[in-house]
Amino acid sequence: MRRKHYYSVNQEFLSRERGGQRKKWKGRLPVAIIFPNKYRVGMSNLGFQLVFDLVNSDPDIVCERFFLPFRSSFPLSIESDRPLRDFPLVLCSVSFEHDYLNLLQIFSTSGISPLAGERSADNSIVAPGSPLVICGGVATFINPEPLAPFVDMFIVGEAEPVLPAVMEYLKAWLGKSDRKSLLHEMGGRFDGCYVPHLYEVGYNEDGTLASISADPDLPARVKRVTLSETGTAGHSRILTPDAEFSDLFLTELGRGCSRGCRFCAAGFVYRPPRLWSTDAIIDALSRKPEAVNRVGLLGMEMARPDDLALIAGHMLRESCSLSFSSLRADAVSPLLIELLEKSNVKSAAIAPDGSSERLRRVINKGITEDDVLCTAESLVQAGVMNLKLYFMIGLPTETMEDLDELVELTLKIKSGLLDIGRPRGRIANMMLSINCFVPKAWTPFQFCGFERVGELKKRLGYIRKKLAGLSNVTIKAEQPGRALFQAVLAKGDRRVGIALFEMVRTGQNWRQVLRSQGLDPAFFAMRERGESEMFPWEIIDNSIDRNYLFHEYEKALKEKPTSACDTTKCRRCGVCDDG
Repeated sequence: MRRKHYYSVNQEFLSRERGGQRKKWKGRLPVAIIFPNKYRVGMSNLGFQLVFDLVNSDPDIVCERFFLPFRSSFPLSIESDRPLRDFPLVLCSVSFEHDYLNLLQIFSTSGISPLAGERSADNSIVAPGSPLVICGGVATFINPEPLAPFVDMFIVGEAEPVLPAVMEYLKAWLGKSDRKSLLHEMGGRFDGCYVPHLYEVGYNEDGTLASISADPDLPARVKRVTLSETGTAGHSRILTPDAEFSDLFLTELGRGCSRGCRFCAAGFVYRPPRLWSTDAIIDALSRKPEAVNRVGLLGMEMARPDDLALIAGHMLRESCSLSFSSLRADAVSPLLIELLEKSNVKSAAIAPDGSSERLRRVINKGITEDDVLCTAESLVQAGVMNLKLYFMIGLPTETMEDLDELVELTLKIKSGLLDIGRPRGRIANMMLSINCFVPKAWTPFQFCGFERVGELKKRLGYIRKKLAGLSNVTIKAEQPGRALFQAVLAKGDRRVGIALFEMVRTGQNWRQVLRSQGLDPAFFAMRERGESEMFPWEIIDNSIDRNYLFHEYEKALKEKPTSACDTTKCRRCGVCDDG
């Protein structure tokens, strides 16, 4: 009955999609691609769609999608309701640390061992039932090590420059070469290919990392691959009303970010920042189906105001309506406001992130309280009735005085919205989305620790109490315990990966499993790390100078700003080093 239920849901999803394709299997290499979360989340992920389209465009391959099934349903492919065991090659797209467990559960439920060592115990050729597992996605080139026990090979970086060549090689040798030889050859032949079991890690007595050593003929560190240019900006391939962003045509404005916010891993691992040309973006917009007029622009926080104005002008001429996740508080232009008004946008978000002007200097946010106030009022003047503001608590050096400033800013915004809303007879709603700061690898804050859970709960309670009873203002806050688990995953190593496997195997929670494995969450997530300590994620080479990151951490503690990247002349972080 479970399989029948999942079959009917898959068919319903497929029937409502636009732009998808179903291929016949005969004479083609079957490839599964997993997004380890719900269908609605995966189909709103542009990176997942781009990789699926890239692989499935090969006439010799039939690629089918898998998502996290409903409850305990058996995982079956969206396209043909086949089990995962039918696919000799499995690609995984992982964007979020909390999806690591989902990925292992999908394998376990499918009757496939999550452990790479068990799938390749006899080193036989790759076959259905014992697939070759290749993993990519931004979470894996920030820190792949918690997933290292489960993955045969990682694609480190952006897929477009390397994945087509990898797939050509696999078409020729998958099923003809033993697994170890195949992986060793790919690890040495292709940029960005990291084969974890060919790298040995050693630990000091205190549990810190002592060494990383590679097999002969393999790079000591695996260099991330980067897409250098594009004629057409990335855009949606499949549209569906069942996605989180229903029937929304997504277009990316670029990759990376020049702003240099010190908490943002994506802003560092996607360096150098690349803004697509307005021609490339407009070309992508021209591929939108005629019946769809809603466009989601990805990366509006990083886009130049002049470029946004040009794109807004094009969308106005084409009668497109705009949707976006959040807007940079200093990027509002009259054309953009006009587009928002004509798009009838009712909900919008801005991200001050730091709770005070001082903390925004610490994180190098580069926006002021006036920027936030002016943008909030402009959005509501344009018809936005639900305004979301993103904040973090637990940032380095945070004090209760910083939280008082968050409260004061909320009251100032509320006052401005009242002045706009009273003459109209309707007051806009505000939501404060408050997340716990999680230090991430490859950022200046990789050296600092996660705040104590009890202290985070205290700070959340303080904010709630200060804003209690304020009409039209709601607070949505992340659970500090859940954020601590994310911090363990974000800065963990292969030992944390084995703990994840035990969670799936035993059904115990993460605290129980870590305790049984003799692992302390505070060791991975909460301690300060020294300038010279070796980090597990440094098996990846993101080209960023470690000394630069530590220097940025020191500047953060002194509240000193760093100017935005200028790739024509900036050589501070090492990514654009011509040497």
